[in-house]
Amino acid sequence: MTQHDAFHPDLATSVPEERRRSLRTRLHHVRAAGLDNKTAQTEGMRRLAAISGDLVGSERIWMGETHVGPSTSSDNHHHGESETAIYVVSGHPEFVFHDGVEEIRIKTEPGDYIFVPPFVPHREENPDPNDPAVVVIARSTQEAIVVNLPELYHLDPEES
Repeated sequence: MTQHDAFHPDLATSVPEERRRSLRTRLHHVRAAGLDNKTAQTEGMRRLAAISGDLVGSERIWMGETHVGPSTSSDNHHHGESETAIYVVSGHPEFVFHDGVEEIRIKTEPGDYIFVPPFVPHREENPDPNDPAVVVIARSTQEAIVVNLPELYHLDPEES
């Protein structure tokens, strides 16, 4: 079941195919002031699209930023076939996955990068009770694939 939650933007596209094709004939400069807030919004979150099919005609990559409120946590989930890259701009978000023995918590700081391979169960958290976190997200799909899970589990490479 695909669901959207506090960390995951809705990447639905609404640009007609003719306009999308025309967007793919030039370079695009997206200024910070030009980020699109017409993504799905959740209380305690602010999502802004920078590179999307709607804005620049991209087909295989989506990129934007998410401002994550204090004490916010996503559900356990994976992103299906999508690869996800995350750059930590500010704050100290944490990323949790299961290594087959126990939950592993990756504590980050500004300047860190996280790579989430396809189908790997994980969870994102901003445990700070006072300060928000800002992350830049890049995805290999235009669709926000979020498959929520009842618990974290180890992805067995033999089953992939």
